[in-house]
Amino acid sequence: MASDLPDYYFRVRENGAMAFRVDTENRQRRIEMDQIAVINIKNGEVKPHGDHKLTEEDIAAITEWMTERTALLARRDIDDIHRAVDYLNITTQWVQSKAEDDQLEEVTDALLLAMHDLRSVLVRKKADRLMRAREQG
Repeated sequence: MASDLPDYYFRVRENGAMAFRVDTENRQRRIEMDQIAVINIKNGEVKPHGDHKLTEEDIAAITEWMTERTALLARRDIDDIHRAVDYLNITTQWVQSKAEDDQLEEVTDALLLAMHDLRSVLVRKKADRLMRAREQG
């Protein structure tokens, strides 16, 4: 079991992680995790924990984790948007076929404002992309 463990463990936090070095090579054969750094994924900052000096191996492992984590979060973001599109379609079907007047009264204004806001941003971003494409081509 111990030989299957990675050398590093990353405890995910709101905007990053705490990095630990995993140690199984001790007298008690217990798993020990020594915190070595705090990572802020948003700004790329890595702060060594306490007086710990990060080795090249530490930095390489942290950099690899940050790259993989950033890619994972990007995939999750786009997946959430695809789900939102599905949910909009499901909401449309609910409004069309099942919603009662009192239910519609409860959600109509909020939905209209959110959809208007989304549409405005999407149209502006689309226009920006078209203008950039026209300037480049």
